[in-house]
Amino acid sequence: MFYTKAQLANRIAILENKCQVLEDSLGRIIERNKKVEVDKAWETSLTRKGLLITFTYLSVGFYMQAIGVENAWVNAVIPSLGFLLSTLTLPFFKNLWLKVQKKA
Repeated sequence: MFYTKAQLANRIAILENKCQVLEDSLGRIIERNKKVEVDKAWETSLTRKGLLITFTYLSVGFYMQAIGVENAWVNAVIPSLGFLLSTLTLPFFKNLWLKVQKKA
């Protein structure tokens, strides 16, 4: 099949437009992936875990003190350590869950 110059120019313009749309989409995907990587780094960071444990300790300590628990600040250590343990074991259980899901 033969095309006129105008038809070829039109087809080229359409293909260039499609390429631009694909490049734009790819650029958005790359930017989204960068954001996801940063979010993942924060979620797994020791800084985040340390802050969560500290805030857990403080909130439980203040609560226990407010309701009159003896040695509230010493007793607040237990929930904080429980939280720490849960954050350390969750990746193990996540990987185990993912392995089961892949087999299904």
